[in-house]
Amino acid sequence: MYNLEDILDTVRVGRALEELHQFPENCIDVTVTSPPYNKRRNTYGWLVQSEGYSHFSDSMPESKYQEWQIKILDELHRITKPGGSVFYNHKIRWIKGKLLHPYVWIARSVWDIRQEIIWDRTLAANVRGWRFWQVEERIYWLYKPIGDHLVGKELESRHAKMGSIWQLKPVPRNKNHPAPFPLELPVRAMYSMPGKEQKVILDPFCGTGTTLVAAKLLGHHYIGIDISPDYVAFAKKRLENCESEREIAQKEMELHVVNDPFKDRKERGTVNWPYGPDNESEQKEDDSSDSHI
Repeated sequence: MYNLEDILDTVRVGRALEELHQFPENCIDVTVTSPPYNKRRNTYGWLVQSEGYSHFSDSMPESKYQEWQIKILDELHRITKPGGSVFYNHKIRWIKGKLLHPYVWIARSVWDIRQEIIWDRTLAANVRGWRFWQVEERIYWLYKPIGDHLVGKELESRHAKMGSIWQLKPVPRNKNHPAPFPLELPVRAMYSMPGKEQKVILDPFCGTGTTLVAAKLLGHHYIGIDISPDYVAFAKKRLENCESEREIAQKEMELHVVNDPFKDRKERGTVNWPYGPDNESEQKEDDSSDSHI
C-alpha cells in the first residue's frame, strides 16, 4: 500500500487498476480522466487515421472492456474522499451497427451519477455516412456522498452559471498522443469544486498530463498514472514548463464570473424571470383576454 505523501506530485508508469489497488482509502479529492475508448482499429471512420496509443492496443472484447472499466470506477470510489468527485470522459460508440453507451457500465458501478455533461467538441470525431456527425462526448460527474447526504454542496454562483453543455474545441491530433483533451476541460471541472483548500487530483489514464498541468496551475497536488513511459516522460516535461499554459487556464477561470448574483438580485427584488409565478398569472390573463377578441 502506498503512503500518499510519497506519491503526491508524481507521474507513474503502470497499469491503472494495479496502481489504484495500492492507494489508501479516501485519499483523493477529484479525479479527471478519459480512459481508452476500446475503439479498435477496424472501427475508425474513413477520415480518421488509425493512430494507436503508445504501449496499448485499445482493442479488447467489449464485455471484458466494460468489466475493466467498472473495476476502475469502483476502485476510484474506494480511494475518493467522501464529498469527492470523479469526472469521467467517454463517448458513444458503435460496433457492427450496435450503439454502445457508457452509461450502461457506469450505472453498474458503485457510483452515484450527479450529472451527465455533454462535451460539444464542435468537430466530428468520427465521420461515417449513415449517421449525423457525432460532435459530442460525455463527461460523467460522479459524486461520493458524505453519509446520507446524497446531493452534496451547492456550487458557487460563478461556477453554477456554467451549463451542462461544455463547448470546448479538442486539441489537434499530434505525434505525442492520439486523443488529448483540452486544458480548459480539467480546469473547469476542478476549479468548480467547492472549497478553497489544496486538493489531491488524480488521473489514472493521464496520457501527456493535461489533468496534471491543470492541477498544478490551480495550486493542487497531482498524481498521474499511465501505462506508456513515453507519455509519462512527456507529461513530466510538460509539468516542468506548465507556466507556458497558464494563459489558457486563466482564460477559462475568467469565464467563472458573476457580477450580480441571483441571490443578491432576489434580496433586492429585482429578479426578472419570465417564467416566475407572477408572470405566469399575467400570461394566463393575457391568454384569457385574447380568447374574447
